[in-house]
Amino acid sequence: MINDSELIINADGSIYHLNLLPTDIADTIIFVGDPDRVPEVSKYFDDIEIKKGRREFITHTGTLRGKRITVISTGIGTDNIDIVLNELDALVNVDFNTKSLKQEIKSLDIIRIGTSGSIQGNISMGTILASEYAIGFDTLMQYYRKPYTEPEVQLQEAVINHFEGLSFKPYVGRASQKLMDKFAFDLPKGVTMTAPGFYGPQGRNVRSQNIYPDLIKNANSFEISGRNITNLEMETAGIYALSNMFGHHAISINAILASRVNEAFSKNPQQIVDNAIKLILDRI
Repeated sequence: MINDSELIINADGSIYHLNLLPTDIADTIIFVGDPDRVPEVSKYFDDIEIKKGRREFITHTGTLRGKRITVISTGIGTDNIDIVLNELDALVNVDFNTKSLKQEIKSLDIIRIGTSGSIQGNISMGTILASEYAIGFDTLMQYYRKPYTEPEVQLQEAVINHFEGLSFKPYVGRASQKLMDKFAFDLPKGVTMTAPGFYGPQGRNVRSQNIYPDLIKNANSFEISGRNITNLEMETAGIYALSNMFGHHAISINAILASRVNEAFSKNPQQIVDNAIKLILDRI
């Protein structure tokens, strides 16, 4: 039995942060960061049955071409991903009446549609890129035991050797092959770097002095077995690592809005994001 302090249930039977009941979510879940992007996805649904929210966590559940889909805003960062993934897993795999694990464990399909910046000059703004692997430059997975595959271990070791002098240990997660085959069969694929912030942790200097001033330069020059670090954002590694740990399927689809090596930002970011949304919904 799970203690009340470990899994907090609201008075109405919903889970603590997401404010959702187990019946409120579908088996296919789209993650977006921005709460305002939730209706930008659900407007394409044939119908919407549920609209709920608390803080930055807004949820719409509906159907598209007969398939039930949930879209949830996670907010920014892997600290929020920690909340969202744990609570979604509890919603499908814990009996809230007995506070015990269900005998049959369910796997969710999780699709992140997010924005990102490229760190390779050959990836242009407007590209829709799928993350094959993600490297976490945050500390989320230092609190969990996650099984690692041999390719993940090799990638992690190569990152640690390449980025000398880090005060933390990067972690690695991998996309679901099932979802890669379904959603990204014809998309460019890459290795995504996940940072715990937008400014210093992504090598930006506005009025600060960074401990790792060559972060983008080092990321740009990283290579292992023909793979480069392609883009930089703030959630994917946490999504992949926790999904790998729990046994869920996850894929991150990145709308490339900026080029860090060319120091440019898109003039039509909303159109690029909408293109990514429609592509995923067409294939769902």
